Amino acid sequence: MTIKDTEFADLPTPNGPMRTYVFRPAAEGKYPGILLYSEIFQVTGPIRRTAALLAGHGFIVAVPEIYHEFLPAGTVLAYDQAGADKGNELKTTKELASYDADARAVLDFLKVHPLCTGKLGVMGICIGGHLSFRASMNPGVLAGVCFYATDIHKRGLGKGKCDNTLDRVPELTAEMLMIWGRQDPHVPREGRALLYQAMADANLNFTWHEFNGQHAFLRDEGHRYDPALALTCYGLVLELFKRKLGEGDLPAKAASGAAESRH
Repeated sequence: MTIKDTEFADLPTPNGPMRTYVFRPAAEGKYPGILLYSEIFQVTGPIRRTAALLAGHGFIVAVPEIYHEFLPAGTVLAYDQAGADKGNELKTTKELASYDADARAVLDFLKVHPLCTGKLGVMGICIGGHLSFRASMNPGVLAGVCFYATDIHKRGLGKGKCDNTLDRVPELTAEMLMIWGRQDPHVPREGRALLYQAMADANLNFTWHEFNGQHAFLRDEGHRYDPALALTCYGLVLELFKRKLGEGDLPAKAASGAAESRH
């Protein structure tokens, strides 16, 4: 379906307004909501295209600027060494509690959005995968997706580099989809095994996929992009979100109990 991709809201947080971009179907109706977390570079072209893809499949997608308290609204960091250095610097400058407060702000925004059914999912990429994992611990989140989530295994998120994500694994009630690249140097085999064991020990509802791919294989810019693998993974994401969050409002005719036509 066609989408609208030019809307945004400046959501209040304890650390100032957070620019949050909204991608949604153009057709009237209500749709499940997805909080989409970016990489350290904020809301880049590839992140916007991921949000557009999700919206085009029948979701209202909210994409916050994760470093809103440090950078002017609208700032996008370049996919170069300077951009990476800045993003990694801010990753461990920001307080862990601020990341969590931001998540709650976006989820609350989606929950009451007039075009949202109130059913919520979360997805994130790289640092966004870690943030998605934590955001999925919030009540009301039904499904979470994490693409090569960084720093969970080494407790490296936030100021002080001493996050408690591993300790909070048992709090997850959302169904989780965990996706990794075996050739990703940021999350080595031992790190993946540590998190897998924690999730299995907690008896969580999750699926775990490891592919022959590099870090950032989903990003449709740069030499690490793997289009075939990205397509496979988007299929997994959409299956989870459609199954757990539903397809949005039923047409009035079907909702009223009228006979369904089959073809």
